[in-house]
Amino acid sequence: MLRSAYRWVTDRLKFAYLWVFRILFAPNHFGVSLFKRIKWAVCGGYMCDQVALYHLDRETRKDYLSEFDWYRSRVINHPYETMLNNKVLCAQMLTPYASVPEVLFFMEKGKIVCPQRADRWATQDEVLATIREQGKVFIKPVSSGKGKGVHLLGYENGSYHIDLEPVAESAIRAQISEKDWHIVECASQSAFLNGIFPHASNTIRAITLRDPETGSYRMFFAVLRIGTDSTIPVDNGSKGGLVAKIDLETGELSEARSIQADVHMSLHPDTGAQIEGARIPNWHQVRQQVVALAEHLPFMEFIAWDILLTDDGFTVIEANASSGVNIIQIWGGQRHGELGAFYRAHKIIR
Repeated sequence: MLRSAYRWVTDRLKFAYLWVFRILFAPNHFGVSLFKRIKWAVCGGYMCDQVALYHLDRETRKDYLSEFDWYRSRVINHPYETMLNNKVLCAQMLTPYASVPEVLFFMEKGKIVCPQRADRWATQDEVLATIREQGKVFIKPVSSGKGKGVHLLGYENGSYHIDLEPVAESAIRAQISEKDWHIVECASQSAFLNGIFPHASNTIRAITLRDPETGSYRMFFAVLRIGTDSTIPVDNGSKGGLVAKIDLETGELSEARSIQADVHMSLHPDTGAQIEGARIPNWHQVRQQVVALAEHLPFMEFIAWDILLTDDGFTVIEANASSGVNIIQIWGGQRHGELGAFYRAHKIIR
């Protein structure tokens, strides 16, 4: 009884925090008026950018999932979602089944751990030596998403770099003095992706669902996320990157869009590379292998995969227990679509 009451109170407090900081005071990239911002935050739990992206009004509102709906959906994989939300644990879990960037170091309660030499604590000097040896590595938070806190650490011609900008060694040491990080090797993306934009890892976000009735897995949705000069070294839409929808049957790309601006681009704005009409190489094989990966994790109902195409196949950068709805719904509302039906089956929405 006491535990149920405690959970009821904490759930309400979390929703209140979400409403204030993630919805009411969300970034306003489209210049939505204060009146509309408050109106749609109160009437359904929509962020101001969603008001513009979805062209929300009294009629269209019924077609779209809200930020509250996304928040509720994060319990679908409970109690196993931690296995994906913790990126070090996720990499260890996926290693037997897929190509995954090797975890080189991670921070654990103020100590540096090297999985390959786990019998003792590692040192900052060893981290620096590995950066020099590898040339490029990624440092990431252990448990956050949307590209937050992700940086490319590098060493070339006697100089350290952060996100391709030269820095002093002390800047690297400061970076690895922070809490909650892990360092992974930098996978080499395919020539196809380099041809579109070579200065960021351009990943595919592919979502697999487990059919509530049959128990079988299928790929529901996929986009290619594309970096730009302003997002280096990441490609995330929440950082201003572009997204092109992938036709699940053919692997053909749509025009590129943004979740922070009203743009439709056939060509990459910085490289001029063709996006619309280009086809993901070996798409059928990629799709089949991603669905097969989901089948290795039968305790997960929903997985949002971030995969990087390589010349030899693909590497799983990470797997996520949920996915923001903006990247999905800029192509049309999902409340009465396949994702809405999935949410309804799991009692996320009515």
